[in-house]
Amino acid sequence: MSTMEARISKADGVTLRMKKIGIKMKRSITGILIALAALMIFSEAGAQNLTSYKRMVKELSSAKFQGRGYARNGVRKAGLFIEREFSAAGADEIMLQPFKIDINTFPGKMNMTVDGKSLAPGRDFTMREYSPGVQGYYKLYYIDTLNFNLAKITEDLCRPANLGAFVVCDFEFTYRHKDVFKRLESRKCCQNSGMIYIWNEPLKFYKAYGEKVVEKPIIWVSSDFPKNARNVSLDIENEFLKGYTSNNVIAKVNGCRHDSCFVFTAHYDHLGNLGSKVFYPGANDNASGTAAIITLAEYYSSHRPKFDIYFIAFSGEDANLRGSKWFTEHPVMPLESIKYLINIDMIGDNNPEMYCETSDTGTRGYEVFSQINDAGHFFKALKRGELAANSDHYPFAAKGVPCIFFENEGGDAFKHYHTPQDNWQNAVFDSYEPLFKLVTGFIREY
Repeated sequence: MSTMEARISKADGVTLRMKKIGIKMKRSITGILIALAALMIFSEAGAQNLTSYKRMVKELSSAKFQGRGYARNGVRKAGLFIEREFSAAGADEIMLQPFKIDINTFPGKMNMTVDGKSLAPGRDFTMREYSPGVQGYYKLYYIDTLNFNLAKITEDLCRPANLGAFVVCDFEFTYRHKDVFKRLESRKCCQNSGMIYIWNEPLKFYKAYGEKVVEKPIIWVSSDFPKNARNVSLDIENEFLKGYTSNNVIAKVNGCRHDSCFVFTAHYDHLGNLGSKVFYPGANDNASGTAAIITLAEYYSSHRPKFDIYFIAFSGEDANLRGSKWFTEHPVMPLESIKYLINIDMIGDNNPEMYCETSDTGTRGYEVFSQINDAGHFFKALKRGELAANSDHYPFAAKGVPCIFFENEGGDAFKHYHTPQDNWQNAVFDSYEPLFKLVTGFIREY
């Protein structure tokens, strides 16, 4: 090695050591800053408004809004309530973004009697969201799952004694034989009047595929449905709403800079009614998230952020993300200006671990969240799952927006998911304050 080469090699070694020292110092400084941020969050422990939060969860899950569904305009009334709450929170700008959906509803009669015994809607039976109404007295035909034979079933259902019967089967079995049961659900195959599927409890009700009405009614019943009943009497009304107008409620708190923004989202719609006497309150799903973003708007209206922050309460989430899909096609800000989007859905529970999902572009943000969580000990872990089309972050993730989705699942409240028992009486508030501190710490650091 020449003298010149030795000098260069030595210089390179010094440079390399200096680079390594610089990286270590940078990491140390980052760790110190995050620790200081955690201390700042603790010092602002009263910044979140738990009293106001509880009040809004209670109000949104009350009978006044009838499950924030469509048939009785509960979702529209809830949207106006949220608009007023954003105003009271001190938001600088508020707007309603209307969009239209087609949706099937069940606002009227909801009566089912089996061999003379009345069943309770929401507890003993529910409807598939795309079912038509049905009125009449029908025989029951039970599927023999041990000797399953489509040809025999079709032959049996064509016998005079079984014409127009309702077919009864275990739901899990039908799921494993979807192609066969799709045929039984169609009028082209058999003349049975409808389907009754036996579910494990608790029974759920959904809206995700309610943009249509199918040929035959499909009824889900609880596991204690009789195994050898003979007849069923049904008086069930549906109402298909074509071009129903709902609103995304958008609030903005101005920051010191306007070239980029943060976005908080939560859906406020829910499942509405199952007949005239039963509604789905949705205290956890998602009055909990909606109330959270309103209190965050209140916080930032008095703690002016560096960048603009939008707070979007979406409608149509339980109807297959209809509001957020509409927004991403008609945004009120350039999507590329979003530094990070935080979607809050179902945080009204007490699991010490917080479930989350991120977009492909949101990975760095997740790492920052994890560092802040580790420093502040807000949750035992941020349990990251695979990105899925399960809440309003997904349409943004599909557009390349950096985002994260928070949901506290698996605690005491989760068993009430999509049941009438997801109500104020069963509401849990353990996750609100630690999540509030976590996300405000993130906005400060990111």
